Amino acid sequence: MKQLDFLWSLSRFNKRLISLAVDSSFVCLAFFCAYWARLGEFSAFKSDSVWFVLAGTVFVTLFVNARLGLYRAILRYLTFHAFTAILFGAAVSALSVTTLAYFFQAPIPRTVPIIYFPFLVMLCGGSRLLVRGLLMHAPTKGCESVLVFGAGSTGRQLALALRQASSYRVKGFIDHDASLANTIIQGTHVYNVDKIDELIEKFHISKILLAIPRASRSERKKVIDRLLPYAVEVLTVPDFDDIVTGKAKISELQDVAVDDLLGRDVVAPVASLMQSNIAGKVVMVTGAGGSIGSELCRQIVAQQPTTLVLFDSSEFAVYNINKELGELLDTLPFNVTIVPLIGSVQRINRLASTMKAFGVHTVYHAAAYKHVPLVEYNVVEGVRNNAFGTYYCAKAAIETGVESFVLISTDKAVRPTNVMGATKRMAELGLQALAEQEAKKAAKQEKFTRFCMVRFGNVLGSSGSVIPVFKKQIQENQPITVTHPDIIRYFMTIPEAAQLVIQAGAMGKGGDVFVLDMGEPVKIVDLATNLIRLSGLEVKSPDNPNGDIEIQFTGLRPGEKLFEELLIGDNVQETQHKRIMTAQERFLSLSDFEQTMEKLDKACHDFDHEEVREILITSPSDFQPTDGIGDLVWNAKRALDKKTVDSNVVVPMQKRH
Repeated sequence: MKQLDFLWSLSRFNKRLISLAVDSSFVCLAFFCAYWARLGEFSAFKSDSVWFVLAGTVFVTLFVNARLGLYRAILRYLTFHAFTAILFGAAVSALSVTTLAYFFQAPIPRTVPIIYFPFLVMLCGGSRLLVRGLLMHAPTKGCESVLVFGAGSTGRQLALALRQASSYRVKGFIDHDASLANTIIQGTHVYNVDKIDELIEKFHISKILLAIPRASRSERKKVIDRLLPYAVEVLTVPDFDDIVTGKAKISELQDVAVDDLLGRDVVAPVASLMQSNIAGKVVMVTGAGGSIGSELCRQIVAQQPTTLVLFDSSEFAVYNINKELGELLDTLPFNVTIVPLIGSVQRINRLASTMKAFGVHTVYHAAAYKHVPLVEYNVVEGVRNNAFGTYYCAKAAIETGVESFVLISTDKAVRPTNVMGATKRMAELGLQALAEQEAKKAAKQEKFTRFCMVRFGNVLGSSGSVIPVFKKQIQENQPITVTHPDIIRYFMTIPEAAQLVIQAGAMGKGGDVFVLDMGEPVKIVDLATNLIRLSGLEVKSPDNPNGDIEIQFTGLRPGEKLFEELLIGDNVQETQHKRIMTAQERFLSLSDFEQTMEKLDKACHDFDHEEVREILITSPSDFQPTDGIGDLVWNAKRALDKKTVDSNVVVPMQKRH
């Protein structure tokens, strides 16, 4: 093949001249072969008229082929259209033999043009196929051998796309379909999944490309689990919907999505529940720029509210989500008024004036400090934002006649061992106390606000998720840091969580605690191991000292638990949605809750962390801290006070003997 490199490097003009010369020789060869096949001799070539016919045929054939664009076609990308042109050109060439033989009175049997036609097609078409095959299978420097999992339409399109690239060479398709085994598609062999090990060794495969975008997540997980034992990198084509809508191309390979590792299939949302609290209404989202808040906004816009109020304390977060929603609305056939507002949920006047000014019907309260160690280091701000912020927001909702109020809670609020979980449980207690008051209004047929809370675990890709950290560590070839070998967590994708929150909110009657079905918990160390293996690397351990990436255990962080719970009690009930459950849990009366909050407010104002902790422990939050007070400012102040006391101590002089 290297000997032919000089041909491939010629200019387009020179290549066309070569094509004209080759086709001229093929016309002559086909003519001689046809004549010999008919008569078994070449005696008629003694006549000048036969040579005139041959010369005229060469001219006509080249002219017709040129008009058909055959010499403009690039052989590397030859398609069915080119072969149609060859057939048509050969047919015209055969007709020209008959016509010219008649005009020049040449001694050419009438069957010669018929025999000449298949000879010319085989020579012109076969030669082009041969050159195309040489080009397609020419070894490329630095080209990686890959396998494509999935021999369906997407797999075939991917293989075609990769043929145009210089970085990959498809060595075979792998497919579960036994009927496709040992077949050849587009010149590429199809193998059964049992042959993966053999193919990896034979072709030195470093990557396997998943081309199964239509498969469910559970099906994709089975495939990924099958590939995990092999030291190959697994990449996948984009989501099928993105391919259809033009947002992505088949050749744009991506890392395997972490939700595919979970194998959790998304349940189609109930349209009536999605629209119930949103369609034709004014909706407000607090914490609108956060991970959950921004996804809530995207899904809320799709349900056609009249107005969506974005409320967040971060100017940059509000700017980003406002800009994104504006671009999204440009593509939609309806209009929604977007109101970007900067404000803190700790300011009840700001909340009440906002809700009243825009006539808010539904509030989704996603504003919260949720990073466990950071809240441990900033206790008062965590209490102010999570507990008081939620209470103020709920009070403002009642004051302005909001119909529905949905709190985004967390599994860390169940028997919390950290301040963040305790503050979220206090937020739940506040809503439950207010819901009891609002239930009395409902009984009197008065206007009331429906309060409910939705509790779920970790979401993939959120600002506090470990997944981006793991991926960055793998990319930089650094050890992956996991807090504990036995730590487990529930996981859910952000879009699914937001979808279920909206539907749960629509089912709330007042004071409901909704718990999302998070599926099976995931061991974090297993997740880290799978991410390493899917990157084509091996875990470095005492059993495998030659591995690539080590997993280091750093110890539990302040307030962190080995596992999270979703329920305080056992009295859980099903709802009309199979992924949403409801629970009845104990709570405080409004008067008792207000007394607790008054004491908590004073303790926060006085910066009395010991009192803050005591109030959280004695309240029905079930707070059982596992670490000491971690507030950075309080600890720094204590250290300073101790240093000052020590420096003021007068050491008595010893008596001299």
